[in-house]
Amino acid sequence: MADPRFMLLLSLSNLGLKSFSDFDCSFFFFLFVSRVAVVTGSNKGIGFEICRQLANNGITVVLTARDENKGLAAVQKLKTENGFSDQAISFHPLDVSNPDTIASLAAFVKTRFGKLDILVNNAGVGGANVNVDVLKAQIAEAGAPTDISKIMSDTYEIVEECVKTNYYGVKRMCEAMIPLLQSSDSPRIVSIASTMGKLENVSNEWAKGVLSDAENLTEEKIDEVINEYLKDYKEGALQVKGWPTVMSGYILSKAAVIALTRVLAKRHKSFIINSVCPGFVNTEINFNTGILSVEEGAASPVKLALVPNGDPSGLFFDRANVSNF
Repeated sequence: MADPRFMLLLSLSNLGLKSFSDFDCSFFFFLFVSRVAVVTGSNKGIGFEICRQLANNGITVVLTARDENKGLAAVQKLKTENGFSDQAISFHPLDVSNPDTIASLAAFVKTRFGKLDILVNNAGVGGANVNVDVLKAQIAEAGAPTDISKIMSDTYEIVEECVKTNYYGVKRMCEAMIPLLQSSDSPRIVSIASTMGKLENVSNEWAKGVLSDAENLTEEKIDEVINEYLKDYKEGALQVKGWPTVMSGYILSKAAVIALTRVLAKRHKSFIINSVCPGFVNTEINFNTGILSVEEGAASPVKLALVPNGDPSGLFFDRANVSNF
């Protein structure tokens, strides 16, 4: 079979164009681009390492961050340390809680690449104030946090931001990127979740029942759970309604992400869509108290992003292993 690049040059010759310089170079970049990935919240930590590992696997990566200066610095660091080209990795600003920046990113990907192959929803927040001194004291004494109620505190504004970022950010990113993923022959969505989001930690029985009913689960029902939780929090009714009272925003937002993964996988059967807990990774979100390196933490999300067609979809992984919800 003839090299498609030769056939393209022949076609250009027939059009009277003598060289690539006579044509829009971005058109050729679109034609020959490798698989393309967007990684949210990727200027540091696990997201940064996911970008590195994907690029090392020949994936063209769009690194994103809220802070443009930090994002550009992260891209430059990857280029300097790994020798990645300008085509291999690029930056676009993104705040997953801001629909305008999501729309801007989608337009950028469509214009530059014409498609998307991999979406990694990594951006997230902890959803609590942390007493770092108590946290480190407990770890020093017992090797792990022993009483998080003495470490964590929150407010309605904090948990609302947590839900807006961790759940609605993922949902809106999927809504914006799925049309671009539909142009891929191997579309993948990987969302970073947590074992904290497992249903065993969702103590409200009504919410647990809704989220566990995989057959009848919808995005609207997930939203209903989140809205009811926020309403009860605002009214000071978490305990009386049976919701978690410690790290509740984080637990509910990550449970919603796992549930959303199920819904999207059921709807988009040609996609492979999974969520994953990367483990207790040593990053800023846990004040560098994690036991795994970022390289170890990024390994499972990257593996799920690169699985072959036909692999299972709609699952929750605890690192490399399938876990129950």
